[in-house]
Amino acid sequence: MLDPDDKAFLTQLFDAAITAADSATVLQGHLPEKPKGRTVVVGAGKGAAQLAAAFEALWGEPVEGVVVTRYGYSAPCKHIRVLEAAHPVPDAAGLAASDALIDAVSGLGPDDLVVALITGGGSALLPAPPDGMTLADEQHMNKALLASGAPISVMNAIRKHVSRIKGGRLAMAAFPAKVVTLIVSDVPGDAPSQVASGPTVPDAADQAQALAAIEAWNIDLDPRVIEHIRANPAPSPSDPAFARNSVTVVASARLSLEAAAARSNALGIPAFILSDAIEGEAREVAKMHGAMTREILARNRPFSAPCVLLSGGETTVTLKGAGRGGRNTEFLLSLAITCDGMSGFAAMAADTDGIDGSEDNAGAFADGQTAARLREMGQDPSALLASNDAWSAFDMLGDLFVPGPTGTNINDFRAILIK
Repeated sequence: MLDPDDKAFLTQLFDAAITAADSATVLQGHLPEKPKGRTVVVGAGKGAAQLAAAFEALWGEPVEGVVVTRYGYSAPCKHIRVLEAAHPVPDAAGLAASDALIDAVSGLGPDDLVVALITGGGSALLPAPPDGMTLADEQHMNKALLASGAPISVMNAIRKHVSRIKGGRLAMAAFPAKVVTLIVSDVPGDAPSQVASGPTVPDAADQAQALAAIEAWNIDLDPRVIEHIRANPAPSPSDPAFARNSVTVVASARLSLEAAAARSNALGIPAFILSDAIEGEAREVAKMHGAMTREILARNRPFSAPCVLLSGGETTVTLKGAGRGGRNTEFLLSLAITCDGMSGFAAMAADTDGIDGSEDNAGAFADGQTAARLREMGQDPSALLASNDAWSAFDMLGDLFVPGPTGTNINDFRAILIK
């Protein structure tokens, strides 16, 4: 059984990371000047409703608009409508939400202001298939992207080419109004155009790059999607429609990892941030973390114990089995196998939005006895990993981490306590 004190310590670090991305805190100091005309708020993502509520409280009146978030992630707003839709595979409610956002910014003038509140998860929450395609086409595309193992930057570069709202198109619909975009980043490197596929922020990735990525990652897309990308360039960042707009990243994995490190240091355990932008297959990234853990336990290098290793970024899972589990539980199961039998460490991996994949847990906890405990239950840890069934493994052990929706989304959070 995992040490309850270790779980409590790791949970404190997670809570510090989430607090650093609190909606009211991150918006302070980033509000634009009030316009002569209307103030219209639009937003999308798993933390969009909380950002909208915080914006209303800080901004005052008048304000209007609409945001969309995942089912169960809503927050009460007085003047801004909050819609809910499906994530990670889009649904009809998301399609209606996309239309509502476009309608909200249509017909504005140069004296009006649009404030876009964008967080991770917005890509799936804003389905808007182009003419000639249907919601079913976009759902198939999303499923293929999620199963491919491609990094989020690749998925979003493709998504933005097959949409009426992504890739800066929402900002173009708002022209000539000024658009101020405030972003809570969940992407490695914090590129604003990558968060939620950039509904108000275009990027320079062109058709050739999107097509090359599809081929490189062997993504199974409908030929009509390929032809649409070839024939329809996404908006260019140099388009005059974007000239007056501004973009600010107000919260990110970097800032939250620094907050977690500060909490660990205050509790007497030195913390080291490996990176806030780690990408790659979850089970392979875990092997690297596991190798470093073993090196510290065996030889006290490159860091001396006790210490905490922190990392962020967004790993991926190439689906090969029919099991249940997101990338964070898969990371932890692979880590447990890599460090099987080692004593003196405990680890947490969790999605900062509170949901790992499509289950109700944010992640889980593991240590050097996790694999042995599974074998005692008659389970084969390697077989569970091979079938992408990490959720079942940690559910059986009672080691799932279920904080519920956090109201933000700043990528994955990983912490390894080495005692």
